[in-house]
Amino acid sequence: MTGAGRRLVLLRHAKAEPAGSVVDELRPLALRGRRQCGQVGAAIADRGLVPEVALVSSAVRTRQTWELVRAALGEAPEPRVEVHDRLYGAGVEQVVAALGSVDPQVRTVLVVGHEPTMSATAAWLTGSVGDPAHLAQVRAGIPTATFAVLALDAWDGAGRGAGQLLDLVRPA
Repeated sequence: MTGAGRRLVLLRHAKAEPAGSVVDELRPLALRGRRQCGQVGAAIADRGLVPEVALVSSAVRTRQTWELVRAALGEAPEPRVEVHDRLYGAGVEQVVAALGSVDPQVRTVLVVGHEPTMSATAAWLTGSVGDPAHLAQVRAGIPTATFAVLALDAWDGAGRGAGQLLDLVRPA
């Protein structure tokens, strides 16, 4: 890592309504999840991680998570938002491919997605570089409304172990 200053924020969507009554992609956020989003947005803003680009899964719960997190970011400039069908049900490869299309001048990207993909992507990109407790949680899976912060040298061509896990944040 050269410390180029690129930050990747991998956010698992907030708590959704239980599965069963609607198709999975259409599940909305639960009331608890809506409350979580304000805390997530504040935590992102407090850490100076307001994204320039947000890559969001097309599922209802991820789009709602982004909209509510964005509202909690305050007066920050409006990021470019890309909603991707390919991020719903995506694997690590699809997330890395989406990152590869980000302008190299962009310094902070937020991905709003699903488990197990968010934790698998963090684990794949960081390998064993980071706080051991955070790495253990990433390997076990991250809870709803939790985000991993990674440092990367480049968006395009990011490979296994290319990054460093800087933080894992689960707002109260």
